[in-house]
Amino acid sequence: MDPLLMVNLPRLMERTSGRPEIIVGILDGPIAQSVLDGAPVGLAAVEGPGIEHGTFVAAMLAAERSSAAPAICPGCTILHREIFDSSQGRIPVASPYTVAQAIVECVDAGAAVLNLSAALMSWTHRERQLLQSSLDYAMKRGVIVVAAAGNQGRIGGSVITAHPWVISVVGFGADKKPLDLTNLGAAAGKRGLGAPAEKITSLAPDGSTVDASGTSFAVPFVTGASALLFSADPRATGATVRTALTQSPRRRRSVVPPLLDAWSAYLWMRKINVRE
Repeated sequence: MDPLLMVNLPRLMERTSGRPEIIVGILDGPIAQSVLDGAPVGLAAVEGPGIEHGTFVAAMLAAERSSAAPAICPGCTILHREIFDSSQGRIPVASPYTVAQAIVECVDAGAAVLNLSAALMSWTHRERQLLQSSLDYAMKRGVIVVAAAGNQGRIGGSVITAHPWVISVVGFGADKKPLDLTNLGAAAGKRGLGAPAEKITSLAPDGSTVDASGTSFAVPFVTGASALLFSADPRATGATVRTALTQSPRRRRSVVPPLLDAWSAYLWMRKINVRE
């Protein structure tokens, strides 16, 4: 099944490709600028650890709509902050301090939504506090944080996915069920979302087409939907968009979240506007 259809994104994508005043923060590896449309802010021009990962994620959001990538919100402005630790080689791992600093920088730069698809190194109590504070800061400023649930195939979470403001994204297969590799947990089940994570097609640094699986690649579907909702209603607050995405007719009690339904979120926001 087409991943975009699976989460009801095409109709929203037809309405808007995003607005340039809506800034999407990508906290990831280096990004090959050649695969993206236009010249977004702060993109890496050189190779480095995780460039395949960073480019794949960025292309999902901002590649040209005519490309093989989902290209969900190419009209938005991309703000890139590299977070991967060079000592870890090609593994997309980041230090808690670097992630916390990048979150604050993107919030201060005016981002509306942050895309975070990286595992964290072990952290000290001080680093845990820094991460908590940075996420609190994003929440205070109404900046949506979308983060990967992780690929360890376990029940649990992290200081990031457990934060009450973060939308934790669980990876689903084409059968609309969680993949064996994806982490699940109370936080994801209560306020997270599922999104496609199996054999997702995007772009490599050389512009060629490549497929990959994992929760890192589920996150951009939710990030992109957030950016399009902000673009469709520039007056919307982060709290409104977040509620539109995660609202559910029932109180959630499972460790498995519902699949993203971008079009339903858009209709919910329209209904709220009519009431106001």
